[in-house]
Amino acid sequence: MTARRGPCRRRSRRLRNLFSSTVCAGLVALFVGISALEAAADKPQVIKARIIRLHKTSYEIQVLVQHDDTSWDHYADRWEVIGPGGKILGTRVLYHPHIGESQFLRNLRGVTIPDGVTHIIIRAHDKVHGNSRERLIEMPPADKNDTGFK
Repeated sequence: MTARRGPCRRRSRRLRNLFSSTVCAGLVALFVGISALEAAADKPQVIKARIIRLHKTSYEIQVLVQHDDTSWDHYADRWEVIGPGGKILGTRVLYHPHIGESQFLRNLRGVTIPDGVTHIIIRAHDKVHGNSRERLIEMPPADKNDTGFK
């Protein structure tokens, strides 16, 4: 009987070692894959924006952001409306990742933009890379209340 147990025990040990090394290799591949995904999600981009005049100096800003959110640790978490002198006029907080949505449209109502301002800047932000490139948007002309998407 001992002769039969010996090869079985050796085979069982080999299978455990094979299983352990396979699981280990799988975990390494998983972590490398997750790291690659997070690296693939670069800075967010403001694809286009729209400015709608609500009242004399009150506006709604609609922004289409592009970003490949990968997790709660790496997602586009806000975009900002910037006026003259770099003053932040409004911030749209994005409270959760948009995994699977490479582009998403969000709005911000009630942004006060002083009279006489001809352009604003929109920039997005993510939790890993920080601020995106800034996008300059022209305000609607006096005879129109909407810029349309630009």
